[in-house]
Amino acid sequence: MADVGGSVRISAVGSAVGSGVGSDLDMGIGADSGAVMTAPAPEKTGSTGAVVAPDVPWVTIVWNDPVNLMSYVTLVFQKLLGHPRPKAEALMLDVHHKGRATVSSGPREKMEADVAKLQAAGLWATMARDS
Repeated sequence: MADVGGSVRISAVGSAVGSGVGSDLDMGIGADSGAVMTAPAPEKTGSTGAVVAPDVPWVTIVWNDPVNLMSYVTLVFQKLLGHPRPKAEALMLDVHHKGRATVSSGPREKMEADVAKLQAAGLWATMARDS
């Protein structure tokens, strides 16, 4: 029990017990009565976050960088993502000329894995929700 201000005690079960004479909290509840006071549940006012449709695919984006050779980027797209050479070259040219290319799409977990593989290979890759 904690002594609060000398006139009100808070018992271990959460009930407030007055010291006796003239206390506003003295409701005749003894410290050992087992009474528990609870607060009302907070009101639910609605959702604060945006609702995301579960079927919205994610995409992996590779960004242009001044380090990697175009032939290396093409090879990475072939080996890590399984793109055939013509598609890998087209994606590499998009990265080179447009500054970025969407190289894969699918569920979030797969895109996280693709981004990790591409980053491990030294490419600048991110993921985003497909719009």
